[in-house]
Amino acid sequence: LSLCFPQKLWKMLESGQFQSIWWSEGGKCVAINKDLFTEEVLGRGVCQRVFNTRDIKSVIRQLNLYGFTKMQQNFQRSASLPEFLSEEAAISAHSQILYYYNPRFNRAHPWLLGMCKRR
Repeated sequence: LSLCFPQKLWKMLESGQFQSIWWSEGGKCVAINKDLFTEEVLGRGVCQRVFNTRDIKSVIRQLNLYGFTKMQQNFQRSASLPEFLSEEAAISAHSQILYYYNPRFNRAHPWLLGMCKRR
């Protein structure tokens, strides 16, 4: 029995085996570190592969097809130049992390998973 995309995603998040994907925002969002995910999840051998792709764009396409929306992180900017530059460096590192939200994909409400349908 093969699992659909949301079920595979849920299983990954709950397994604790991956450092590249985790629950954020109190279990309401999925956070993905793009580079680490590409290496850790998509770079696996055929026998260990979770998804039938090696391309992060295909995973993002699946997220969109199942009703996930990309969340933007809002950062407060400082007025002083040194603080602004250090914040820019932190934001740049943070930009490798993608946040996706689906109201039917919530850690606290696993029964909603069955309602995650492909568009």
